[in-house]
Amino acid sequence: MKGRPAGPPPTPPPGPDQPAHRAELERLRDSIDNIDAAVVHMLAERFKATQQVGRLKALHQLPPADPAREARQIERLRSLAENAKLDPAFAEKFLNFIIAEVIRHHERIAEDTHNGHPAHDAGTGD
Repeated sequence: MKGRPAGPPPTPPPGPDQPAHRAELERLRDSIDNIDAAVVHMLAERFKATQQVGRLKALHQLPPADPAREARQIERLRSLAENAKLDPAFAEKFLNFIIAEVIRHHERIAEDTHNGHPAHDAGTGD
């Protein structure tokens, strides 16, 4: 028979099926899961604070959006991202997503306040 010489099969290269690699992969994934949980809890805290901002804006008839503050926050977050070795463009996209959600909720709070309904806790942030 042509092809492979007789003898034991070749040893597979190290891969994720090796016990040491599986343990390391599991350890890294556990760390990622913990970080994800922390991010969710931090966002929840942030959104609680921005709900208060939304109610305050509605009571004083301030606009839901504050473009000057948003621009400052984007620049601040880009700088933080650079210092943390995180892609500043990614950080900006992430903050823009949050800002858009916050504005949407502030608009709803303002509408509810204007219509005489108590502001509900929408769970998003400024």
